[in-house]
Amino acid sequence: MKKSTTKSGTNIDEVKELNAKSGLTYNEVKDKVLNAYIKKQLSEDQS
Repeated sequence: MKKSTTKSGTNIDEVKELNAKSGLTYNEVKDKVLNAYIKKQLSEDQS
């Protein structure tokens, strides 16, 4: 299998693998915080 690299020599497959292992993205964290906030607000409104 041929390695996918950029013109500067960056190994694209390695970068993708490292990104997959790095955890949540900024947008995923933002969504989780927003959903937790909404859930909390809804539960407070019902009390």
